[in-house]
Amino acid sequence: MDVRGPSSSSLTREEILAALGALSDRLGEEGVTGEVCLYGGAVMVLAFNARLATKDVDAVFQPAATVRDAARQVGGAMGLPADWLNDGVKGFTSAQPDVTAGGLPQFPHLRLTMPVPEYLLAMKCMAARLGGTTGDQSDVPDIVFLTRHLGITSAKPVLDLVAQYYPENRISVKTQYLIEGLFEEGKI
Repeated sequence: MDVRGPSSSSLTREEILAALGALSDRLGEEGVTGEVCLYGGAVMVLAFNARLATKDVDAVFQPAATVRDAARQVGGAMGLPADWLNDGVKGFTSAQPDVTAGGLPQFPHLRLTMPVPEYLLAMKCMAARLGGTTGDQSDVPDIVFLTRHLGITSAKPVLDLVAQYYPENRISVKTQYLIEGLFEEGKI
């Protein structure tokens, strides 16, 4: 069952839910219940309806090898990229993560969680991707959305929030300038 068109390069809410449902079914066939903590664009699509699609599903999952293998099988069957579900985000997670099941759907053999909005905002600020003319991803729309969602009205509380989750020596000048600039330019 190929859920994507031949030129599709992003996953919609419906495609993500179909793939996660199939992943749950596959894990159930193996007698396993997986745990997947979603991050990034998948959270913006599924929990906040802040965008229509995302490039992939960034997550941390357990049992890692079993979920990774099942996701590969599901991806192949559904015509998804091999890395539709990937754990590349592991290098960006905080040592003190704060997660919730939020309003995420749950599946019989797959438990989903996500960062609380404050933690997700901190992660987006740490990444501070600006995008560009080559189609690179930008964190700016997500930062703006999450800042408004949390009712934050100035740069200092955002930077304080980032410092709650990450050591100050890891917070780049780029992050500080981006946040301050978004407020100065009236984008937030």
